[in-house]
Order: sequence, then C-alpha cells, then structure tokens
Amino acid sequence: MPGGALAEVSATADVERIEAPITWKAYFMCAFAAFGGIYFGYDSGYINGVKSMPYFIHQQTGLPYPPPGASDDEKKYFALPSWKDSLITSILSAGTFFGAIIAGDLADFIGRRLTIILGCAVFMVGVILQTASAGLGLLVAGRLIAGFGVGFVSAIVILYMSECSPRKVRGAIVSVYQFAITIGLLLASCVDYGTQDRMDTGSYRIPIAIQMLWALMLGTGIAFLPDSPRYFVKRGKLDKAAAVLSRLRSQPVESDYIQHELAEIVANHEYELQVVPQGTYWSSWANCFKGSLFKPSSNLRRTILGTSMQMMQQWTGVNFIFYFGTHFFQQLGTIKNPFLISLITTLVNVCSTPISFWTIERFGRRPLLIWGALGMLVCEFMVAIMGTADGDNPATVRAMISFICIYIFFFASTWGPGAWVVIGEVFPLPIRSRGVALSTASNWLWNCIITVITPYLVNTDKANLGAKVFFIWGALCTACFVYAYLLVPETKGLSLEQVDKMLEETNPRNSSRWVPHTTFASELGLTEKGTLAPEIVQDVERKGSVV
Repeated sequence: MPGGALAEVSATADVERIEAPITWKAYFMCAFAAFGGIYFGYDSGYINGVKSMPYFIHQQTGLPYPPPGASDDEKKYFALPSWKDSLITSILSAGTFFGAIIAGDLADFIGRRLTIILGCAVFMVGVILQTASAGLGLLVAGRLIAGFGVGFVSAIVILYMSECSPRKVRGAIVSVYQFAITIGLLLASCVDYGTQDRMDTGSYRIPIAIQMLWALMLGTGIAFLPDSPRYFVKRGKLDKAAAVLSRLRSQPVESDYIQHELAEIVANHEYELQVVPQGTYWSSWANCFKGSLFKPSSNLRRTILGTSMQMMQQWTGVNFIFYFGTHFFQQLGTIKNPFLISLITTLVNVCSTPISFWTIERFGRRPLLIWGALGMLVCEFMVAIMGTADGDNPATVRAMISFICIYIFFFASTWGPGAWVVIGEVFPLPIRSRGVALSTASNWLWNCIITVITPYLVNTDKANLGAKVFFIWGALCTACFVYAYLLVPETKGLSLEQVDKMLEETNPRNSSRWVPHTTFASELGLTEKGTLAPEIVQDVERKGSVV
C-alpha cells in the first residue's frame, strides 16, 4: 500500500459530528500560513512607489532632474515611458501565472508545505537579483523569478489553509490571508515613503531587499507545521492523515471526532474517484474540465467558477490604485504629496479587511460579494464623473480621493478576502490543488493584462484618460455584481465535503437555504460496528496517487 494501513475507521451519519471542536492551535497554525500574504502584498506594492522615485526614474531613463520651480508639464515629462512602466510592473504577474500552474503539480507531488518552502527559496533568488540591479534587464529578470515564488505561495497557502481550517471559521481564517496582503502593501508604502527622497541606489534597493525577511520568516515557520490531512488522504497515507488531524484538532487519534472527520474525507474522496476515475498525468489536468457547463457540481463548472472569480477580483480595478496610484495622484496636479495619499489608501485597505473576519461567517460569502460589488461600482462611477466634470478643482479632487477610499473599503471587506475564500472551498479533493492553481493563475493572468494596458490608458504620452479610467472600472464592477448574483454559491459553515454535496443538490441562488442531511460515510457504507466499510478504506489506500 502507498501509505500506512488503518485496520478500521470509525464513521457517523450525524452531519454535526464530522469535525472536532475548534481549538486555538488550529487558529494559530492556519493564521501563520497566512503570513505568506505579507510578502505577496509587499512585492506587489513596493513597485508602486519605486517607479515614482526621482533617482529611479533618472537611472532608468537618463532624464535630467526637474529644476526647482519646474512647470507641471516638466514634472509630468519626468517619468518612466509607458513601455518601461508596463514591463516593470507586469513582469511579476507573468512569473506568478506560471508559478501558480507549476505549484498545482508540486502540491500533489511533494505536499503543500514543501511547495510553500520551495516558493520562498525561489522568491529569495529573485529578490537578490532585483537588489543587485542597476539597470532594466536584471531588475526585470529578478521580478520574473520572484514572480514564480509568489505564484507558488499565493496558490498553495490558500489550498493549505482551506484544507486545515475548521469549517465554522474557515472563511474568517482564510480572510486573514487577504489581511496579510494588505499589511504587506502597507509596509511597502511605509518603506517607499521613507526612501523616496534618497538620491542613491538605496532609494529602491532598500524596499526591494526587505522582502527577503518575509520569505525567511514564512519558509522557516512553515517547516515546523504539519502538511494537510487531505493531501495525505489523496496519497493514500491514512495513518499520517489521522496523525495530522489529531495535531490540528488537539484530540487523540482514537477520538471519535478524529475518526469521524477522517472517515468523511476518505468517503468523499472515494465518491469523487468513482465520479471521475483516476488516469494519467495529463488526464488528471483534463479532469478539471470534465462535466456539463450547466451542472453546478461538475468539475468544468467549478473550474470556471474559480478562474472567473479571480478574474472578477482583478476587474474591480483595485490594483490600479495599489500599482499606479502614486503616479495617478501625481497626474491630478493638485496633490502636493502623492506618496502620502497612496499611503492613506493603503491604510484604509488594512483597516477595512478585518471587518470581513466577522461578516464572512455572519452573513456569508455570497451577500458580501453582491453588496461589495454594488458599493464599488457606485464609488467608481462617482470618481469618474467628478474627475471628468471638474477634475482641476482641488475640492473636487479631495472628494474623488474620499470616494476612492470608500471604494477601497468595499473591496477590502468583501471581494478582497471573499474571492480567495471561495476558490479554496469549491473544488473536490482529486482536482483541488490543480483547481486552486488554475484559479490563482487566472488572478495573475488578469493582473498581468491590467498592468500591461493601464499605463497606455492613463499616461500622458498615450491615451491620457486620467479619471475617465474609472468609467471602465465601474462598468467592470457592474459585471462583478451580476456575476456574484447569478453564479456564486453560499458555502458558509459547510465542510469541504458538504460543499460537494450542496453543489450537487441546489443552484447558486438557492444555496444559502441548503442544509446538510447526510454524510458521505453513511451513503458509501457503514458497518454494523459504526465504522467505514473496510473496502472503501482499502481502495483509497490502494489508489493513493499524486494524480
């Protein structure tokens, strides 16, 4: 057998006894994994300020510094050309796209935990190259390599946390990941603010080099945590899965709670393997796209849900503020310190995200995404209308910044964490690592597309849309509102295995009314002694596989 054999696994038909009570240990272990969001957020955010630093612009373009008392036109001319702005920003997303795809395989080959550690190592190589750079080539190469590492971590941290978290607080715990991203963005803004006026390479090398600290902390800490119990079930190592569950839930392996939770994971995995049998490596990827487009529980529908969810998160336009905000505020012409305004918007992002820890479990994923999209689209259209009608008036600009902050509040408390929570919940175990990887890759693909085209939309040497670009973000947020109402299911309070059953028995609009009524263990076979049928345990152990 591929893993340690278990003689028998105690099971239950009681839907309320498939998981042990919540412990502080589970909170701590999952929350530490969320630390990966800090270097994800920091790496995404530091470039916003660096691109607007005088020394960096001079180094990359050779343009002379604007003299004291320079005109607004002279100041606007002193900037990175659109193609360099686009390349430097977007190349990270290109790396993360491919990194996330590769991580989907690695997470099944070597485990969730080791994939995260490997991602930290790759990321540090990229940071070293960026720190050593004095020109465009090495900087771009370093950001590309660092992107692979960020792709590994951004995909697998979500997978790891979703598989280890207790069902009743899974949404809140996964939301901590988004909070960590906002902390990373804030730290990047603070460091950029502190080094912006340096007239040496320290202006950009200090913000870049600090990233190694976050990777070291995550990689070292995660090494002391266990791997996911569901990973061990997929590999057929049920004895190790039971040991990890015991550690996560602070219960002995022989406890009914541990046995019942393990039995439900095993039975659900066996059921999914019957629906979509195992095959070759390539067929394991093809399994992500099998089934009917019109059946909510099909693998195809779930893959589309996950990838489109992350696409929609990027369509909200929030990364326009975090990637290009400093430059955009400079272009408004009436703001004396755009770095400070950018820092304020990042602070709003940080302070708003913790609200989701409570609301995502109190109201659910679906209402947050619907009402969050509505709030964002109203704010974005208001910014666009004000900026187009009276954008040269300092009072109008202050009002625009206020609405931008409200817009960030809506994103940070709804779509920011909500999209990550949903993609960690909707995939069945046989394709979960690849499904989450594809979804995360979709996020980075659209992140890359947006960062490539945005400079051409707003820079003065191209389309020069200015505040009119918010008409585009408002229209896309309208699409997010319709999407959330029609296609996003409610997964609050359900185990990952119960989510599978819910998707089979209802549709997204009625999903909030669905309640669990049976367990997979009882459906597939309980013995008279109250144990899972031995042939099911043996079959899962025998079929244990990376694909």
